[in-house]
Amino acid sequence: MPSVDIIDLNNKKVGTLELSDAVFAAPVNEDLLYESVRHYMAGKRRGTVKTKTRHEVAGSGKKLWKQKGTGRARMGSIRSPLWRHGGTTHGPQPRDYSYHLPRKMQLGALRSALSAKLRDGELRVVSEFAIAEAKSKQMRKTLDGLDVQKTVLLVDNSANKNLELSSRNLEGVKLVASRDVNVYDLLGHQQVLMSEAAARKLSEGLL
Repeated sequence: MPSVDIIDLNNKKVGTLELSDAVFAAPVNEDLLYESVRHYMAGKRRGTVKTKTRHEVAGSGKKLWKQKGTGRARMGSIRSPLWRHGGTTHGPQPRDYSYHLPRKMQLGALRSALSAKLRDGELRVVSEFAIAEAKSKQMRKTLDGLDVQKTVLLVDNSANKNLELSSRNLEGVKLVASRDVNVYDLLGHQQVLMSEAAARKLSEGLL
């Protein structure tokens, strides 16, 4: 069973925490990680791109010249896809790009991501995010004291207004609730700072 040091916001060790083997010491399945990230990004696509068909572009529907006798190819409408400014054939239309990914695959990918972060020393547990006031400058100073690199994912269990307000304007810093943790965010940040309560909840809830 893996154990991690619990630190406070002054980077001092205040205890240790035993984590679940099934969640934080699971085999890292790269195929599941890839599929989970692909599923997340597909769900984020807006899918609003659209081209006009021959029935939607501007232009008369009148037959341009008679069918026979002119020596030219027959042509029925100026809105034909064969013509400049005509409609588009089989162009993109608004659609939903999201798709269903089985829950067992999502949970397996999340276990793999958490295990990889802990294995690589990129996951740390703090006793609690006790932020006295909502000041970005103070939050930046706190993160620097914790040896945080360029990007960090903050994970807390409950709503923390001061933490949210002080971290939202910091570049490379993102705050998520433990229930909203996903593989895309875990892999997209160099480090993960997790409150003790959030670590316990994930350790028990992802079994």
